[in-house]
Amino acid sequence: MRKANIGFVFQSFNLIDELTVFENIELPLIYLKYSASERKKRVEEVMEHMKIMHRRNHFPQQLSGGQQQRVAISRAVVAKPKLILADEPTGNLDSANGQEVMTLLSDLNEQGTTVVMVTHSPVDAEYADRVIHLFDGQIVSENVNAKDKALV
Repeated sequence: MRKANIGFVFQSFNLIDELTVFENIELPLIYLKYSASERKKRVEEVMEHMKIMHRRNHFPQQLSGGQQQRVAISRAVVAKPKLILADEPTGNLDSANGQEVMTLLSDLNEQGTTVVMVTHSPVDAEYADRVIHLFDGQIVSENVNAKDKALV
């Protein structure tokens, strides 16, 4: 068994339609050769935390956009990666679900996971410790957000 070093969160979810919620989240652990008992434990912990346990046997097309993104984030974090790359993680979500996702990513960061996020949302950028603005592939500015800023 080896630990994943990178988790990916995509704007378009990239869930596998033929797999249940449980199976979509479990997939990285299968590739990483976790035992069946450890996979079950880890997947259930993440589903409970993300409030999707009641959807464990549903397929992606049976879920709302917010639920699909929670499954996608669950899949990204189930192996406890050191780095999460997030591409517009709230792009397909309403503001309440978007805030929930950003709070989750912030919590993961506070627990030691590095999160690199691409976003066009100034609201989402406020969650970051460091914001780098790009234009045509070039850095045009860099800001450091105050560490003591409360999450909204």
